[in-house]
Amino acid sequence: MKFRYIASQADGRIVEGDIEARNVQDVLAYLSKNGLRPVSVKPVEERGKSTLFSGGVTITDQIFLTKYLALMLRIGTGLLEAVNILIADFNKQAIRDVLFEVRAALEQGQPFYSTFAKYPKVFGEVYVNLVRAGEASGNLEKIFADLTEMLTKQKDLRDQLRGALVYPVLLLIGSVLILTFLVMFALPKIANVFMEGGFNPPAFTKAVFAFGLFFNAYGIYIFGFLGVLIGIAVWLNSTSQVFRKFLSNIIAGLPLVKTVLKKMALQRFASTLASLIKAGMPLTEALEITANAVANEEARSALVRISREGLAKGLTIGEAFRREPFFPQTVTNLVAISERAGHLDEVLVTLSEFYTKEIDASVKELVSFLEPALLLFIGTVIGGIALAIIVPIYQLTTQF
Repeated sequence: MKFRYIASQADGRIVEGDIEARNVQDVLAYLSKNGLRPVSVKPVEERGKSTLFSGGVTITDQIFLTKYLALMLRIGTGLLEAVNILIADFNKQAIRDVLFEVRAALEQGQPFYSTFAKYPKVFGEVYVNLVRAGEASGNLEKIFADLTEMLTKQKDLRDQLRGALVYPVLLLIGSVLILTFLVMFALPKIANVFMEGGFNPPAFTKAVFAFGLFFNAYGIYIFGFLGVLIGIAVWLNSTSQVFRKFLSNIIAGLPLVKTVLKKMALQRFASTLASLIKAGMPLTEALEITANAVANEEARSALVRISREGLAKGLTIGEAFRREPFFPQTVTNLVAISERAGHLDEVLVTLSEFYTKEIDASVKELVSFLEPALLLFIGTVIGGIALAIIVPIYQLTTQF
C-alpha cells in the first residue's frame, strides 16, 4: 500500500514523499530511521498510472520538465537534488507523481530512465531511449537540452497545424448548423404552406420539399445513428489496429492531405534520427526506434527494411535509402553525401528544418483550398434551397 508522508528534518525543513509500506507503523519506522519527524502520514491511491494515462502530462509539461532538468544539471546540481527541487516547485499533480516515482527509483538504485519507460503512451520510445543513452554516457545535461529543443519543435509544429485549421473547422461547423436549421426547421414550414394551399410546385421544388419534410420527421434518428457510428469508429480506432490502419489509409489517400502527411513523416524521421545519432545510439537501433516514432506506415516499413535488409546485410546508408521509393531523391542524395563526409546528424537537422517550412507551405495550400471549397458548397446548397422556394413563388405571382 502507498502512503504519503510529510515530515520535518533536523534543520526544520519540511519534506514530503510517497512510500510503499504495509501499514502506518512501517512508515513511522522508516521516518525514524532516516532522522525525520512525522507531521502527517496518510494512505493514498495509486495515482501515477491514472494521472499519466488520462493525459495528465502534456507535451508542454514534458518541455518544462526536460528544460529545468537540463538547466539544473548544467549548473552542477545532482540528479536526485534536482528532482527534489522540481517536486517542491511544480504545482501540477501529474508531474509531481512522475517525479515522486523518479525519486523513489533513484533511491532504490534503479536507472533514471526506468520510470519514464513505465509510461510509453506519455513518454514515447524516443524520449525513453534518449534519456537511457544520456544516462549511460554520463551526458544527461546535453540530452535533456536536445530533448527540450526537439519537443519544442514538435509542439510548435502541432500548434501551427491546429492554428491553420481553426478557420476551416469553424466554417464547416457553421455550415452544418445552418444547413441543419434550414433543412429540418425552415424548409418544412415553407413546404407545408405550399402543400396546404393546394399549389403544385415544379418537380425540383417537390424534391427539395420532400427532403426537408423527411429530415424534419426523421432527423433526430438520423443524427442519433450518425452519432452511434462515430462513437463506434472512435472506439475501434482506439482498440483495433486493423481499423486504425484502414482509417489512416483512407485519410492518407486524399490528394492534398497525402502531401502534408508525407512531409510530416519526413520531418519527424529527420528530427528523431538526428537526436538519436547525436546521443551516440547505433544506427540500426536508431532506425528501429525512429520507425516507431514517425506515425506513418509507409515510412515505418521503409525504415525497418533499411535497418534489417539494408544495413544489417552490409549495404551503405546511401544504398539502403536509395532502395526505398518513399524517400525523395533529395533525401537519399544528402544522406549518401553525409555518410561519406561523416556528419549525418547535421544533414538530418537541416532536412528537419527544411521539411518544417515545407509543411507550413503545404498546410497553407490545403487551407487555401478548403476555405473556398466549403464556401462554394454551402453557397450551392443554400442557393438550391432558395431557388426551390423562389421559383414556385414567382409562378404563383404570375398567375394573378
